[in-house]
Amino acid sequence: GEAVTVLPYDPQRRTAMVIRQFRAPPFHVARVETTLEAPAGILDEDDPEACARREAMEEIGLRLTTLEPVAVAWGMPGISTERAHLFLARYSAADRVDAGGGLEDEHEEIEVCELALDDLAAQADDGGVADLKLLVLVQTLRLRHPDLFDTCPPKKS
Repeated sequence: GEAVTVLPYDPQRRTAMVIRQFRAPPFHVARVETTLEAPAGILDEDDPEACARREAMEEIGLRLTTLEPVAVAWGMPGISTERAHLFLARYSAADRVDAGGGLEDEHEEIEVCELALDDLAAQADDGGVADLKLLVLVQTLRLRHPDLFDTCPPKKS
């Protein structure tokens, strides 16, 4: 099916809002207790932008307005029919209107994390971002908005 993923970032404070959540497959394979991810969800009857806004509100309590389309991509086309609509979205501290954490009836147990962009980029460089969608969004943010990062991109060997 269709899904959405959005990486909200605050250009003033140079932060991003992400989540940590238990995922059974990484735990089963590698004993990874939680994964760092961007807010995401299945595209129900909504258009992708409306769904991205809804998921950001449910998962991190963030009201998003303008979305920057990144791509519509197959995550694993050899084994999955899921296609994800990827977005970046600016936010400010005033846009955080709820605690987030996911819907109670969905039992998601989402931990909301606000990270410095430089720390998130360093985690991506060091292999600390294992979710492919988040990795693509972090790298796209670095390419499109390099002025938001203090650190230089990794040097080629």
